[in-house]
Amino acid sequence: MKEGLWEVKTMNSSTASFTIQLWHFVVHLRLHYQFLILSGGYLLASLFLNEVNWNQYWLQFLNIHVLLFGGATAYNSYWDKDEGPIGGLKSPPKMTKWMWSVSLLIQFIGLAWAWTIGLSYSIIYVVSLLLFWLYSTPHARWKGHPILSMIAIGFSTGTNSFLLGYLAGGGEVLTMYEGIIALGVACIILSLYPASQIFQMEEDRSRGDRTFAMEFGLKGIRIFYSLMFLIGTFIISYFLYGIDQVLGLIFGGLGVMAFVGILLILIKLEGKEDEYRKVMKIKFLASLSFVLFILSTLLYKSIIV
Repeated sequence: MKEGLWEVKTMNSSTASFTIQLWHFVVHLRLHYQFLILSGGYLLASLFLNEVNWNQYWLQFLNIHVLLFGGATAYNSYWDKDEGPIGGLKSPPKMTKWMWSVSLLIQFIGLAWAWTIGLSYSIIYVVSLLLFWLYSTPHARWKGHPILSMIAIGFSTGTNSFLLGYLAGGGEVLTMYEGIIALGVACIILSLYPASQIFQMEEDRSRGDRTFAMEFGLKGIRIFYSLMFLIGTFIISYFLYGIDQVLGLIFGGLGVMAFVGILLILIKLEGKEDEYRKVMKIKFLASLSFVLFILSTLLYKSIIV
């Protein structure tokens, strides 16, 4: 009887342990980060389409931000094994071996799903997947290089995010026009990317990584932010102005206001680990404002139409 009770308790304990691990994996997908910070480029694409295939568009939104971006984030977390704060997580839970396999599996499931949209869409998806792999894996570890890390993040979550949104929404042919807008998206997303490295410098240094923050310091981060944010804002404002003058002016005006506000906060940063909340607040407010602007515009357009 006692032996039977012991077996039941062991089974319950194992189930509870796996449930906790499963929750930890979900946490490492950092879905709030994907939806509130990395979704702007994808959502922006809908403003440049005359007609949007909304069912396909929103289904692929989940594919890109949960399976691709979420899976890639978990894959990165497995290799980093961070114990201190990271982007979107102040206290990252530990990961186990099976999470590495599952993080890859869900990305490939997303690729199979992407194939239903078309060849161009699938190719862009594959490029992002490969860049995420190069960014994280110790076999390449682009994350540990100040310039290669920018290339990986800029294309995978910047330009490609916009292009995937454009094609998912019903866009048929990609031209230089869409490419330049996608570049503007990449500039804005990259502008604050080095700032999130400020509170990770000790852990990055212990892994032998050379991040942008370590290489160029706070002054370099401020200069980089200023250039990239303003360039990105100008590009997107210019092309929005081409389809709706009021929309372009509003975006440009809000962009300049956001630029000044964020820069004032960046100037006060000292590069300490306890500035995690301040840095993440900047990123969330900036990105959430971008997302809310796009969603508000979509709502406005649906009402007047």
